[in-house]
Amino acid sequence: MPEFTPRQNEVLEQALRLLVEGGDRALTTSGLARAANCSKESLYKWFGDRDGLLAAMIAHQASKVRTLERSKERLTAENLREHLETFARDLIEVLSGDISPALNRLAIGQSSRDGSKLGKLLVEHGRRQIDRRAVALMDTAKRAGLLRFDDADAAYHTLYGLAVSDLHVRMLLGEPGLKDTARQAERAVSAFLALYGVRQESGEALRLSSGR
Repeated sequence: MPEFTPRQNEVLEQALRLLVEGGDRALTTSGLARAANCSKESLYKWFGDRDGLLAAMIAHQASKVRTLERSKERLTAENLREHLETFARDLIEVLSGDISPALNRLAIGQSSRDGSKLGKLLVEHGRRQIDRRAVALMDTAKRAGLLRFDDADAAYHTLYGLAVSDLHVRMLLGEPGLKDTARQAERAVSAFLALYGVRQESGEALRLSSGR
């Protein structure tokens, strides 16, 4: 996943805001330069053309879903649950905010246009980046003897389904997002660990209950 400077992240947040508030037509180089208080030259230097800007916006949005990727800590049953709950909570919050439904609606609206790349960009720079990092966490947990599965991708999509359920569809239809994302994340992770968690040598289950 690309690394952006704090200033570039500020600009990308402005770009996402423009898209949500005004749709595709509001996201122009001139409009973004004014909103972000930067030059058009800087935008071209940082992100290239419009597709490059959209890819950067999507990657920035995907980076809000955190995993273990850069952590050096040793995985334990306790901090694995914490990492999984953080991931599930971030995922739910990102998908249920204003930005992701706006991007999805825009991609759907452009799907019949020749040359439209937004849908492909959403998959490559958004969903696949999140998937890749989450599957890496699954593999790390398996090597640590904390999870048991034959297919990391299938295990991950089980967690994804437990956390997200039909949220995508409901949000696209205009329903409000979840009010208690932390509780939903806890329930999803508890169900996931009941399926894939490894019982420890002490005889205690891998934090299969949601109790602390």
